[in-house]
Amino acid sequence: MIQRAANALFEIPDEAHEEIITLIEAVAGDSTTEVPDLAAAFGEWCWLVYTHHGEVVEVLDVGCAR
Repeated sequence: MIQRAANALFEIPDEAHEEIITLIEAVAGDSTTEVPDLAAAFGEWCWLVYTHHGEVVEVLDVGCAR
């Protein structure tokens, strides 16, 4: 499912998909951080803006500086 989500990001270069997947997995697996209405996660070149709805992570924006 996460790979399909990353592949759907056609505006993001292919080489950035792995970093995006890593960010999504990190925020999805973090059950200890209290997330306000919006939160952001940053990798070396990429970022995503997200929010939590119970156990669901909704990615609102994703980008890459490459």
